[in-house]
Amino acid sequence: QVQLVESGGGLVQPGDSLRLSCIVSGFSLDESPIAWFRQAPGQGREAVTCTRSADSSTNYAASVKSRFVVDRDNAKNTVYLQMNSLKPEDTAVYYCAAPPSETRDLVCSDDRLYARSWYDYWGQGTQVTVSS
Repeated sequence: QVQLVESGGGLVQPGDSLRLSCIVSGFSLDESPIAWFRQAPGQGREAVTCTRSADSSTNYAASVKSRFVVDRDNAKNTVYLQMNSLKPEDTAVYYCAAPPSETRDLVCSDDRLYARSWYDYWGQGTQVTVSS
């Protein structure tokens, strides 16, 4: 059974950093790409990152590139989203997601981010609020 569990959200001030975790069960990280999404109030769920299973290389949304970094710990089967220089517009619920096994080889295989419809497995989300 596939399960993704996010944690690490909270209330921070602009310019602060935060590290989110996504603990994965049901498959290993070298089998599937993992994405981070976020959803701000009244907005759609947007892709923020997409990390390839083979080498952990990551695509980033333009809005977070150079501020956010994804890394993973294969031994813990956990993916991390390190968020630096946070801005009020980063306020959202953050989700990690994984595609179904049939499309693992396709999702994140190129240099773009994939929309939420490509992903079947989702965590419950963790709230990040950036406010002074």
